[in-house]
Formats: sequence, structure tokens, C-alpha cells
Amino acid sequence: MTATLLDGEALAGRIRARVAEQVAELVKDGLQPGLGTILVGDDLPSERYVAMKHADCNEVGMTSSRRRLPSTATQEELQAVISEMNSDPAVDAYLVQLPLPAGLNEEAALLAVDPGKDVDGLHPVNLGRLVMGAEGPLPCTPAGIVELLAAYHVPVSGRHAVVIGRGLTIGRPLSLLLALKRPGCNAAVTVVHTGVKDLASFVRQGDVVVAAAGMPGLVTAEMVKPGAAVVGAGVSWEGRKLLSDLDDDVAEVAGWVTPRIGGVGPMTRAMLLVNALRAAQRRARSAG
Repeated sequence: MTATLLDGEALAGRIRARVAEQVAELVKDGLQPGLGTILVGDDLPSERYVAMKHADCNEVGMTSSRRRLPSTATQEELQAVISEMNSDPAVDAYLVQLPLPAGLNEEAALLAVDPGKDVDGLHPVNLGRLVMGAEGPLPCTPAGIVELLAAYHVPVSGRHAVVIGRGLTIGRPLSLLLALKRPGCNAAVTVVHTGVKDLASFVRQGDVVVAAAGMPGLVTAEMVKPGAAVVGAGVSWEGRKLLSDLDDDVAEVAGWVTPRIGGVGPMTRAMLLVNALRAAQRRARSAG
């Protein structure tokens, strides 16, 4: 079996095009959407990722505000910049790029973000909305994965989804999202992690498998049910090479699979733009 590639790059391009059209409508009505980022320190992957986000903003016609603090920044200095972003009328939504350097409190930083400007959907208020199934900004990677599966007509409703990883940015919110009774979701969800005994026995039950552990080659062909949809959402780096949680041989067994590059990553960035656009649209409605 040769799996169908879940091409996140192509789908993200279509999403950016739709966002650009809606941004142009807002601009025509006198409102300029804007996205902000706060980057602390010199983490190279974070620098690259933030740069791509600003390039995406330029492509869709959003303004972008970036603040850069040195790795020696104090918690007070970081909180002051967050406060500035909260009050800046030109910034509809923004993010604090994680991870933060050692010594800084990520929880305190995330709690200080205005929930209405939380472009990552990770503020406790917005995660609470997700738990309730209420409207609010969704965490970008989980939302992107659901969009990607839906675009390729992967059956999810009523199927068994296995999520490997329980992290705040992917595993936990994705398991909640997939279980909701909403389009593209409504699955029976099992959450496992790398400390689970006989991980393969759990993975093999999945009609949809999402690996978000950050362990290269964790999921192999022998662990996958033939015909399953397998998403590599966890990544790690070997020098400058991006590594996936999926072994290359998974494509020989799966029905659908994400590529090592161009799968989940572009979708995460696309959903970030969607969240920023929706924040701008909320501002337009409140101003109208």
C-alpha cells in the first residue's frame, strides 16, 4: 500500500488565500488586522518559526509587530512587553514564542496574555472554552490537524483516534477537540505517551494516529493498522535536519500519512493567521 500524502503545504496555501481575501475586505472597511510576536532569547528554531509567521502576515496583508528580548531578560521585563501588546490597538492577536529561556516562568507569561488576543488558543480561558465546546480560538496545531484530515476526507467521526503525547500545545487540546461532537471530529479518543507499556498495542488500534511526542521514528510500520491515517505532529532536530515522529516505512502501511516536511507545520502557521483574522473580525464587529 502506498499512502496518500496529507499535503499540509498545499492546503495551507489555500487557507492563506482565503485569509488574504477577508483581510482585504477588512482593510477596505478601514480596519487593518495585525499580529504580534514576542521572542525571548536565541533559540534558532524559534527564530526561524517567528520569521516565517511574519512572512505569512506579509503575504496575506496583515501588519506584524515583533518584540525581541535578550536571553537575559527578567520576568518583569517580559511581563511589561506582554502588557504593551495587550493594550496596543494595532495588535489584534499575538503570541509569546515558546520555549522561554531558563529562569522565566512560561505559565505566568501565558496567564498574562489577554484571552481575546491569544492567537495560540492556549490561555486557560480559551482552553476552558475548548473543554466546554464553546466558541473561541483553537490551539493552532490541533486545529490544523483536524482541517488537514477533513480536507483529505479521512473518516474521523465514530472512529478510534490514538494521540501519542499529552503536551499542552498538541496532545491534550487535540484529544479534547477530536472528541467534540463537531464536523471533522466526534471520535473515540485514546491518549497515550512514551511511558506506556507496549505502546504499539495501543497505536495499532487507531484508525487515526497522531504522534506528538517529539521522538524521531517513534511510530513504525509494524505499529500501524493497515489503512489508518497517521499524522506526524511531533518534530525534533538533528543539526539543521527536521525529524518526524514517523518512520519513513509508515507510508507503506498507512492509508494517509503526513510528509516529513510540509505536513503539520504549514497548517499550524495557517491556523495562526485564521485566529488572528477572527480576532480582527471581532474588533470590527465591536466597533460597528
